[in-house]
Amino acid sequence: MLEVGRITKPHGLTGEVIVELVTDRTERVTAGSVLHAPDGPGSMRILRSGPHQGRWIVAFEGIGDRSAAEAVRGLVLYAEALVDPDVLWVHELIGSTVVDTAGVAHGTIVSVIANPASDVLELDTGSLVPARFVTEHEAGRVVVDAPPGLLDGES
Repeated sequence: MLEVGRITKPHGLTGEVIVELVTDRTERVTAGSVLHAPDGPGSMRILRSGPHQGRWIVAFEGIGDRSAAEAVRGLVLYAEALVDPDVLWVHELIGSTVVDTAGVAHGTIVSVIANPASDVLELDTGSLVPARFVTEHEAGRVVVDAPPGLLDGES
């Protein structure tokens, strides 16, 4: 399960809530979608939703008034990973070995840092590699075509 958002507060009197997404995949909040809140009611089916000031107003099945909406305030929402072979997902990168185009290993990805210009791969060696240098990826292995010196600790 991947974190996709958080319920920030109730909206109105009929049980709607404000959801702040941590994903750019807005289909996560379409009517009929099921999100999971392990620290709350568990599975939560979306009845309807709409964008509102950079966030989403969401109505969940079974949350019909302000008190019920107040009870789910702050819950972190999770969903199953999407399957799209043409997309490189962050959760697939963590733990992968980074190799250069010559096949030399340079470390393991320990995190991906969000950055406006390009996400950055943080390696266990301390090196930081902009994701735009990734040329190939497969299970457990990421190939990068980085400029000279970037993977040698001179960054």
